[in-house]
Amino acid sequence: MSVPSLTLHDQTTIPQFGLGVWQVPPGDTERVVNEALELGYRHVDTAQMYGNEAGVGAAIAASGLARDEIYVTTKLNNSFHQPAKARESLERSLSDLRLDQVDLFLIHWPLPTRYDGDYAATWAALVELREAGLTRSIGVSNFQPAHLDTIVEATGVVPVVNQIEVHPYFDNPARPATLAHGALVQAWSPLGQGGGELTDPVVTALAGKHGKSPAQVVLRWHLDRGDIIFPKSTHRERLAENIDIFDFALSADEVTALNALDKGETARTGPNPDTFDWIPS
Repeated sequence: MSVPSLTLHDQTTIPQFGLGVWQVPPGDTERVVNEALELGYRHVDTAQMYGNEAGVGAAIAASGLARDEIYVTTKLNNSFHQPAKARESLERSLSDLRLDQVDLFLIHWPLPTRYDGDYAATWAALVELREAGLTRSIGVSNFQPAHLDTIVEATGVVPVVNQIEVHPYFDNPARPATLAHGALVQAWSPLGQGGGELTDPVVTALAGKHGKSPAQVVLRWHLDRGDIIFPKSTHRERLAENIDIFDFALSADEVTALNALDKGETARTGPNPDTFDWIPS
């Protein structure tokens, strides 16, 4: 098993597959990340607002792996969008992660109805954090096409990734806009959230054909389209199943058949980035 890496436009590389720890309880995080690393995972996606960065850091420290063998992504807390506070957020994350630098730092949400809608200033602050060496690369999460246009026009700096909700029933319209800017797509909720993809007849038929589970087929679909994924599980057997997707591939016609399952905006399971404005207390 060998997880492929993709080259970002800043010429750094990123493993195309990893572990997401959204909604992993803080008390379980160290165990889950340890098990994932034992199984061959080398990319962990966390966020300050997940409340479990300390568990990620403890697992990395205990792993015995060299720092450059593990790719770590974290995200800016929604409470720290003011440019003067962005560094404080990242430094807090670095402390919890027990790292001097993360590989990728993202704006977690654009929050266009907060902070006078000036997420471009927040993006400029991330550019400064990269230049200061606190993160190797910078990107965004949950940015709509117009949000991307705004920050690129304001700063001339294109995010290396846009982490957005993508699964077979919701082929997010921000995906082609992200690729058009030269950024890569990171798909969160790659299996959907109980929306029916894993029992869809098209998916189950492909699973039977390839001798794989429906989840493995959907994860492979993401990889074959060039997206970066990090499915979440707290169970070792499911962690092992999720990473066991590098011994088969889908044909172009099979990818097209899964693309056709898209139901548009009605299948979005997460908040709409145009209106989401939650700020933790």
